[in-house]
Amino acid sequence: MTLRAGSRALFVAALLLGGAAAPLWGQQVDTVDRVLAVVGYTPILASELDEELFARFPDRTTLPPEGPPRNALKKQLLQELIDIELLYQAALKDTTVKVTDEQVNAAVDQQLRNVRQKFPSDAAFRTEVQKTGFQTTDEYRAWLTERQRKELVRNQYLEGLRGSGKLKPVIPTEKELKAAFEERKTGQQRPETVSFQQVVISPSATPEAKARTRALADSIVRELRKGADFAVAAKRFSQDPGSKDLGGSLGWFRRGIMHKNFEDAAFGLRPGIVSDPVETPFGLHIIQVERIQPAEVSARHILLMPDLRQEDADSARALAERARAALLAGAPIDSLQRLYNDPLEERDIRDFPADKLLPTYTGPLGGLKAGEVGEVFRLESPGDPLRSKFAVVQLIDRKAAGEYQYQDVKDMLRNQLGEQLAIRRYLDRLRSAAYVEVRGS
Repeated sequence: MTLRAGSRALFVAALLLGGAAAPLWGQQVDTVDRVLAVVGYTPILASELDEELFARFPDRTTLPPEGPPRNALKKQLLQELIDIELLYQAALKDTTVKVTDEQVNAAVDQQLRNVRQKFPSDAAFRTEVQKTGFQTTDEYRAWLTERQRKELVRNQYLEGLRGSGKLKPVIPTEKELKAAFEERKTGQQRPETVSFQQVVISPSATPEAKARTRALADSIVRELRKGADFAVAAKRFSQDPGSKDLGGSLGWFRRGIMHKNFEDAAFGLRPGIVSDPVETPFGLHIIQVERIQPAEVSARHILLMPDLRQEDADSARALAERARAALLAGAPIDSLQRLYNDPLEERDIRDFPADKLLPTYTGPLGGLKAGEVGEVFRLESPGDPLRSKFAVVQLIDRKAAGEYQYQDVKDMLRNQLGEQLAIRRYLDRLRSAAYVEVRGS
């Protein structure tokens, strides 16, 4: 058996003292767990290492065999568990780190879905869970909840360190980059990719239509401030399909997720206060913040978009055709992007897998060579054809499928490794200042 929950807590004191089957509160219990390491006053148990193995290799097919390969993996995981505990203990001392039950439960639900889908049936999933020592899936969920809470706390702490400039990326050397590439390359084939630039043009509403939308937004704000129910108003008026049926709820979000105008307004509101209409490229937003915690808010919104006419859509297409003609005449695409491109649409798309392209892009890009310009095409707007956008693309490069080369991933590897080295340097400082004892693996 493996010690869990309350049972595990009962044995901590005895295990730290080296007791194998010490009587606790008059009870005699057979102990098969053992301490592998101690971080501060917190033990890391053999059962925790086994649980981490299950979390990382839930279907067991890629788990190294017993013997030296498995032992080497366990030694590596034990060091990672020590690092994880060091970060968690540091995060607990930071009063700005706040994690809610809502965030934890959402993360646990997602993790359970990810693990469950690796098994053909619920019965197979339960059987595998029991092989790891969990008696029920509820027990597994309880363990996972604790694990996810700690992970969210650590992640929020690291984000705070980055935001404050205390965790600056380290620039890896060329030697380190090449060593990391050799270590990580698996012979996996790189798919065919395309790189291209685009000009995407959206229909623009008339000044009269924008004025009508502004007047409607102002009237809704007045009624909300008199006490009207925000969720009811969102369901009636909002044109955001993602949040309309949820009463306008956007859940929790941090800066860097929404448009800057939206974020500036939301992070400047007190809970319960209704904002003035806020303009973004999407339209006008009426915002109400529900809850606040450090660096994060939970809010609702109502999105109002000006009405469009067929003439507006026709004008957008005609403008896209003129942009294409300018490209064919030799105009630089970046100049046209500055003039016309929808701010919500990407300008440059680099090394995108050709087989992942939306069907809308497949045709215009299909026969192009580097430097060539495609035909104008429509980006459909589901549910509202008049809001469809029009795009023209210019191919930069096309790479055939093949094995990944160092130059293909060098930039991505530099960012990843720089972040890892920065965290490693910070963890080394934590280790030097903390009590860490390793007893085995």
